[in-house]
Amino acid sequence: MNSSHVPVTEWAALTPELMCSDLAHSLGVYTRLFGFTLNYTRPGFAYLSLGRAQLMLEQYDPGNGWLTGPLEQPFGRGINFQIEAPDVAGLHERLQAEGYPLFRPLKTATYMEGNTAHTQQEFLVLDPDGYLLRFIG
Repeated sequence: MNSSHVPVTEWAALTPELMCSDLAHSLGVYTRLFGFTLNYTRPGFAYLSLGRAQLMLEQYDPGNGWLTGPLEQPFGRGINFQIEAPDVAGLHERLQAEGYPLFRPLKTATYMEGNTAHTQQEFLVLDPDGYLLRFIG
């Protein structure tokens, strides 16, 4: 796990904070496998970045007052996070080499914005708590 603390030079305008059943395990997956940098941590919390993408991980605590309803696995039902990776093919290869399960393998996808086609490489994985991550490049 990357234990160095790297200050954030610019805060993202929107930063999701994901509840984790085991923060230490999730932090290891995000840093060692997914390639995120640990920007800072405090007890029960970590702030991470990958390129311009930023997110926060928080240890699940039913008494923290932030929950709007019961939290059941998988935690991330109904949402996926698109994350631009500096080397999406290399990240995909690393996860395959580690035997990390892929939700969808690497493929080329095209999305239309009016008459403009946007093509990207992408693959999807579930993080340890079931949040769906779509890495693109």
